[in-house]
Amino acid sequence: MKRRATGAAVSLLLAGSLALLPSTTAYADSIRAQQWGLSALHLDEAWQTTKGKGITVAVLDTGVEADHPDLVGNVMAAKDMIGFGAKPGDRTWARHGTAMAGIIAGHGHGVGNEDGVMGVAPEARILPVRVILEDGDSARGKARSTRGNALAEGIRWAADHGADVINLSLGDDSDSAHPEPSEDEAIQYALKKNVVVVASAGNGGDKGDHISYPAAYPGVIAATAVDKFGTRADFSTRRWYATVSAPGVDIVIADPDHKYYEGWGTSAASAFVSGAVALVKGAHPGLTPAQIKKLLEDTARDAPAGGRDDSRGFGMIDPAAAIKAAAKLKTENLTSASYARKYFGSGPDPKEKATSATDWAAPLAGGTGGVLAVAAVVLWRGRRRTV
Repeated sequence: MKRRATGAAVSLLLAGSLALLPSTTAYADSIRAQQWGLSALHLDEAWQTTKGKGITVAVLDTGVEADHPDLVGNVMAAKDMIGFGAKPGDRTWARHGTAMAGIIAGHGHGVGNEDGVMGVAPEARILPVRVILEDGDSARGKARSTRGNALAEGIRWAADHGADVINLSLGDDSDSAHPEPSEDEAIQYALKKNVVVVASAGNGGDKGDHISYPAAYPGVIAATAVDKFGTRADFSTRRWYATVSAPGVDIVIADPDHKYYEGWGTSAASAFVSGAVALVKGAHPGLTPAQIKKLLEDTARDAPAGGRDDSRGFGMIDPAAAIKAAAKLKTENLTSASYARKYFGSGPDPKEKATSATDWAAPLAGGTGGVLAVAAVVLWRGRRRTV
């Protein structure tokens, strides 16, 4: 897939108005009360079975702050596929990745862990793999030109180092986006190793609904975004690869500055889905990626007319329902039908001129991703309300 050399074609898909939320110290449980996604996904019911213990979710992103109060103890040793750029402690390091990790496996803090962000699978482990740089990182240009294969390499590394789920809250939905063999092959490699791959559907819903990769690769669970009313977010890309929907509007996110913000984007939706997958795998570890994808589809709530559409896929994920339905499946001697060599629906745009993997993937390594790039910039630069 070729990416425009003049911009960050690969974006972090969490953008939006970043409003600074009240301090949890001054207002007990004020953060938790605003996490509408927790109740929307019926997580209290799912947590009666599992909270994701024993499951590792690889967050391929800008890095994760392991010492964040809401994540400490849940974050494993990180792998940096870029090797340069911002460092821990810099303002342009790990903001997006920390936000996604918090949605997936935040456990809160304080007395009874009642303060801060609670994730979908609070007992899951996060495996940070840095494959992209934050917007504002002065090294983005260098990363675009020298670390174009970071995403494909990161996917394979995560699959080889214990990941059960790979979260890709990033993507390329530029005009020239098309399938890149190295990334497609890396995803198929992960799927064949029984690793579930989840990606953001894209934030181009109001900009032409361009196809976004890696969401459009075969076998990937592509997450679209909805608001608290279950309505498709205007920015959420509508395409044939949409699998399921998840919360993506007014999402409370943790930040390395230890403050909390509100953001939006299909990045957040992808993180919610990855957390849900961690719960399903925690309860039924023998399931294949293909089985889990179908479980999420079959048990989704508020399905569109006809059962599926390009806006919300099969509907809103329901982890508790998926866990219950999974108990009826046989998990022995099954293999993942990860790659049938056919795309659902009309398929991707015709591939144009073949380019080198480095040229194709450069913007992904150098920026915060097309799906999230829109969101990331707005998220981090958006309005802030002082306490």
